[in-house]
Amino acid sequence: MHEEFTNAERAEVLTQALPYIKRYTGKIVVVKYGGNAMVNDQLRQQVMEDMVLLWLIGVKVVLIHGGGPEISEMMRRMGKEPEFVDGLRVTDRETVDIVQMVLAGKINKTLVNLLEMKGGRAVGLSGMDGRLIEAKQKDARLGYVGEVTRIHIRPVMDLLGSGYIPVVSTLGCDRESNTYNINGDTAAAHIAGALGAERLILMTDIAGILRDRNDPASLIPELTLQEAAELKEQGVVFGGMIPKLDCCVEAIHAGVKNAVIMDGRIPHSILMELLTNEGAGTWIKGGVS
Repeated sequence: MHEEFTNAERAEVLTQALPYIKRYTGKIVVVKYGGNAMVNDQLRQQVMEDMVLLWLIGVKVVLIHGGGPEISEMMRRMGKEPEFVDGLRVTDRETVDIVQMVLAGKINKTLVNLLEMKGGRAVGLSGMDGRLIEAKQKDARLGYVGEVTRIHIRPVMDLLGSGYIPVVSTLGCDRESNTYNINGDTAAAHIAGALGAERLILMTDIAGILRDRNDPASLIPELTLQEAAELKEQGVVFGGMIPKLDCCVEAIHAGVKNAVIMDGRIPHSILMELLTNEGAGTWIKGGVS
């Protein structure tokens, strides 16, 4: 495949990317990573390559990850059947221990190692480190599922300032030493807001926000905040896409310049989104109410 491009064509691609590189160099980009891009090994390798490339050109990237499928798999191996209420995992004390083991342990350190292998410098954090994510119980029916109450952003800022890629697993804690499972999109929105990030990227398993849910070609490439609210009222945005869109809107209100709900199934979609004029999902524009 590489033989299809001449050196001149490669140089032209780099030249066309230059305005986008200049735009994002020195800026903070927060990527919420999950879904198919996490469980598909080829896509996982490409996401890590994208993160390292952005880091090498001076973008301050923060990787925030989930791990729902691996948590469910580990629960079953330990004899617990996963249970969900309104799309949220019921998390008793034993389950939150499994969540901590899988998220802050296996997945977090695997991603840190992958980034290092691709040439980056990365450090893993959980939301409990430095009390990064403080939380309270969201709903008694859900057990140890947390609602974010406060972000202590200093640990992430310190790592960015020292030239590292922070890799954050979405666990939270309270003042009584309880550990909480935090929704990854929600955590990413809060952290991106606290950082005043240039862009929040939520990776999903669909093309983005579709005008017709049955037609992938009906992708809506960009939205203002007002248009986003109207689409929710009209029922165009439905199901699991509603909380993702809400997270993007909340992040923008908290200080993020803009957000994108992006198709993580497309190879190198992060680079397409940031370094080309085409993008790879639905862009929610800040600064417009």
